[in-house]
Amino acid sequence: MIDVREAHRRIAEAVHPLPVVESMLETVQGQVLAAGITAGFSLPRFDNAAMDGFAVRWEDIAEAREDEPVRLEVNGEIAAGSVPDGAVGKGGCFQIMTGAPMPEGADTVVIYEHTSGFGGQTVDIFRAPGPRANVRYAGEEVREGELLLSKGMRLTPAELGVLAAFGCRTAQVYRRPRVGIVTVGDELRMPGEPLEGASIYNSNRYSLASLVTAAGGEIAGLWNAPDSPPAIRDVLGEALRSSDMLVTAGGVSTGEYDFMQRMLTELGVEQKFWRVAQKPGKPFFFGTAADGSLVFGLPGNPVSALVCFLEYCMPALSGMQNEPYRGKIEAVLAAPFPADSKRYRFLFGRVWQKDGRLLCEAMPKTESHMITSLVGANCLLEAPASREAIPGGTVVTCNLLPWSTLNQSGATNYHAARFGYFVGGARNPHVLFVHSGFSAPSVLFSCRS
Repeated sequence: MIDVREAHRRIAEAVHPLPVVESMLETVQGQVLAAGITAGFSLPRFDNAAMDGFAVRWEDIAEAREDEPVRLEVNGEIAAGSVPDGAVGKGGCFQIMTGAPMPEGADTVVIYEHTSGFGGQTVDIFRAPGPRANVRYAGEEVREGELLLSKGMRLTPAELGVLAAFGCRTAQVYRRPRVGIVTVGDELRMPGEPLEGASIYNSNRYSLASLVTAAGGEIAGLWNAPDSPPAIRDVLGEALRSSDMLVTAGGVSTGEYDFMQRMLTELGVEQKFWRVAQKPGKPFFFGTAADGSLVFGLPGNPVSALVCFLEYCMPALSGMQNEPYRGKIEAVLAAPFPADSKRYRFLFGRVWQKDGRLLCEAMPKTESHMITSLVGANCLLEAPASREAIPGGTVVTCNLLPWSTLNQSGATNYHAARFGYFVGGARNPHVLFVHSGFSAPSVLFSCRS
């Protein structure tokens, strides 16, 4: 049996980034950029109006007032997307719409509300803005060649909008990990099916699949096998052929019907470890297939399975996408933590912000079969072995759950922790920087329309 740190080390040794693929913009949300993106042109590309109104020479309207308006000749109209067909000379102006290019000679836009309005051959200006007002100047947001997006960024709607704004039709990203999920047990039934005898519903199938997609992976397949060695072997073989990562739930302990290890070995999976000094999740298997695919054998108890997936599979999925894993945080126990005397302890809990500090406590239900202990939880608390309960006031490590937020205004959410933003002040518990150690030289690509 190995400890938690050694388990992480052995997994990290086996994790390698997946190949880079070039994918259409419509399909890359949630994927990780494999190359930095630079601007192929400045933004804005040209000086343009920030408001609807009139493009003028400021010197012509500098003295305009409500009681003494300045009258200008309207030389034409410029709509967004059109090109000015003339220049602004002394005493002239152009009616202009937001985003339309500024005509030569004009340096200021007077907003519509401060004029006599559109439609005439002349216009009265009742109020003069400051010089160069209401104009967006070429390159004021981004200069050509400037870095837009860094390698290793996970693409969200914000980044997709930037890529589209610079004409990028595709993006180079790390391929999504294909994850197969195999649950095992004669007792398992699918939701919607009737329960009979001692059967139970298969919750692991749904919670694990949801975590895979939350981590940027895609489901290669979902299988359930009865407690039969031939059936388990057939299902595992099919799952291994289609997966970069195989996650199983159940059958990894030492019971009479726990066949998982033997079947994986017969299929050529090399065991890296089995059993970790942790609670829950001691019967936890990790190995690699002949093609380098990762194999995680999780316990069948739903809380144990989720703990192992969050602690080990999530960082591995980040590493497969060449993304540093998000940081953990530290918080002060608001109540005693029921530690284990021999094993590292994980418990679902709550963390919140109060008076500039992060406080936390374990959920009241602590057994590994109690899946309802997750309801209301926003973190996974952890602490080393201790003969006695760890007292309140002690600082412990917390792993924010991927779907969670802190429950105080102004507190960070999962994404903030992911990128290492500080939560507390200099003297308070803060985000730890925990990285998976996978990196590569930066490569830059430029988007050009």
